[in-house]
Amino acid sequence: MRTSGRSREGQKYALTSDEDDSDFWGFAHEAEGLFTPLPDEEGARRVHLAGLLPQGGLLKSVGHVGSRRAVAGNAWFGLLDGDGVTMGSYFVGEVTVVDVQPSAHGVGLVDLTVTLWCENALPGADRVWDLVRTGHLNRTGMWHELAPEDRHAWLSVALWSRQYQRQGRPDAPAGQVLTVDGEYIVDEDSFYCAVGEAVNGPGGYFGWNLDALGDCLRGGWGATTPFTLHWDSSAKARTRLVERVPVGDRDVPLFDLLLEIFEERGVSVILR
Repeated sequence: MRTSGRSREGQKYALTSDEDDSDFWGFAHEAEGLFTPLPDEEGARRVHLAGLLPQGGLLKSVGHVGSRRAVAGNAWFGLLDGDGVTMGSYFVGEVTVVDVQPSAHGVGLVDLTVTLWCENALPGADRVWDLVRTGHLNRTGMWHELAPEDRHAWLSVALWSRQYQRQGRPDAPAGQVLTVDGEYIVDEDSFYCAVGEAVNGPGGYFGWNLDALGDCLRGGWGATTPFTLHWDSSAKARTRLVERVPVGDRDVPLFDLLLEIFEERGVSVILR
């Protein structure tokens, strides 16, 4: 997703049309509600955009609240760091302006309330994005105390921010020895938090389901096979990753299936 123009200090979000990336819709200081699904409406959001100078297709909809012309369409919703660089973005559908008010953020700016659809902006992910934006996602183990639903949100940010966080770094060469700490692995999501951190550092991504893990092991996601993985506290992890996963005509405990996937992709796992 590409943005046009230059963001001002304090502007954290940018909207650009999905149909034409030269159709820039504007920067916003805040976006309250993006990570809050509406009750009983999966994917539906009511978002308050504060401190916005509407442009392009969004500007055309601002003067038509209450009519069909208030629908601006589909867009990319970008999240910006302190320098205005896009950290990641979400596809949002059917962006519709429902209210316009003068903004306290500056002369000529408005606060827009819009409705939209977004399935990937998970509750709790906003707190993780703030850590990325401020440079505070900088220590290993920051996910250890998260609740299960927050671990999934953590992984979603790891996925959508991966290119920004890696800053163009190439994959580590084959033959590396990596260590994953099994002490805090209590379920499938926490395994992906741990292995993402082992490969790509704090907040790193290396899959968030079995298919994605297999894709990451093909290269392009931070590590090159073959490599060696030291799995510390593996006995504890084995007792927790007991969910049985259907594979062909058999059911395999998740822990054993992970070992199979690693072996098939050329990873030597040493259980410790």
